Amino acid sequence: MQTIQAHQLANIIKPQSRVFVAGSSNEPVGLLEGLGDGPEVARDVTFVQFPLPGLNQFDFTALNSSVRVETFFMTPALRKAVDPSRIAFLPMQMRYAYEYLRQTPLDTVLVQVARDREGRLRLGPNADFYDAARESAKVVVAELNAGFVSAAGAPLVTEASIDYVVETDRPLSEISRIKIDPGSERIGALVADLIRDGDCLQTGIGAIPAAILASLFQHNDLGLHGGLIDDGGMALVTNGNLNGAAKLRDRGIHTAGMAVGTHELYEWLADTPSVQLVGANITHEIGILGSIDRFVSINSAVEVDLEGQVNAEVVAGRQISGTGGSVDFMRAAKASRGGRSIIAMTATAKDDAISRIVPKVEMVTALRTDIDIVVTEYGVADLRHATQQKRREALIGIAHPDFRTSLRTASG
Repeated sequence: MQTIQAHQLANIIKPQSRVFVAGSSNEPVGLLEGLGDGPEVARDVTFVQFPLPGLNQFDFTALNSSVRVETFFMTPALRKAVDPSRIAFLPMQMRYAYEYLRQTPLDTVLVQVARDREGRLRLGPNADFYDAARESAKVVVAELNAGFVSAAGAPLVTEASIDYVVETDRPLSEISRIKIDPGSERIGALVADLIRDGDCLQTGIGAIPAAILASLFQHNDLGLHGGLIDDGGMALVTNGNLNGAAKLRDRGIHTAGMAVGTHELYEWLADTPSVQLVGANITHEIGILGSIDRFVSINSAVEVDLEGQVNAEVVAGRQISGTGGSVDFMRAAKASRGGRSIIAMTATAKDDAISRIVPKVEMVTALRTDIDIVVTEYGVADLRHATQQKRREALIGIAHPDFRTSLRTASG
């Protein structure tokens, strides 16, 4: 492990190379700033990343006119890039994205690491794709950030596995606690009624997931196995509601791919080894998730049609997000004994001008056979074992009242 300065990346990243950049809360900002100081370092380079909206803002296309980007997830920052035409979207579920990175040729990995309380070297707060990218890459460059203490449950990293290190001292990027609006609060309460003591949960980011977690303080022995843990999950762990006691696999362990939230969350993780950060080959692997009894997948959507198909990524012809890991989790819930796959979303968009329950979705992210239950602020549509006509009736019943007549007409 050789210590270098950020500007020396120019001697490491070669023209026409492929570079994987860790994303979400573990983006190596110090390394990217070094790229910005000497943009010629990135001549004809392709950067590969799975960015998270609100956290990852670096515009690789601004470095020079030859840079290209491959992304598994579209974000507002990518849509505002200097040259969006040089950004290629890869529609892949997270579990397959892991295999893609493990097998595709990569020249360099840029990642962030830190020391834990005992001074041991660990990954920063995102482990989803690091092992896969490291397996296929020739060179690993790490930002060793003294500005935070690594999570006690983040993967250990050997110095021998890192070729070059740039030392920095800066705070992690954080996402402020999300304000819960009345509609999300109503949805959160309805979803909480569907959760039983001892269930193992997976949730996402946003007002509705935050409202769901905030509605679970009367539940007991909940488990966590999913893509992330945030401040809402931390609150349930510290209150004792989420303890993993009912998990037959990894009992007492909270499994996540990344931690995303406030500095309070990152500080807490430094002293909480029960939260284990692992790769997407574990967090999103159906063989593992299906072995967890009563695994409950909770995700959102852009729209759901009267067949039960889910669009979670396209609006008016624009790719606004990505496939992500939702389908991995939905299908795992189907494989779990007592598992349930839940879609929770508001019934309308744009101040009630557009219904999210539609005759046909614009893009099929998840099949009608992937989901069990849809929840809006108007109620719960349980699609399990329902005939096609009953499914349509149930979904119309949780649409905004202003759209129900037109939906009935469209359903025939």
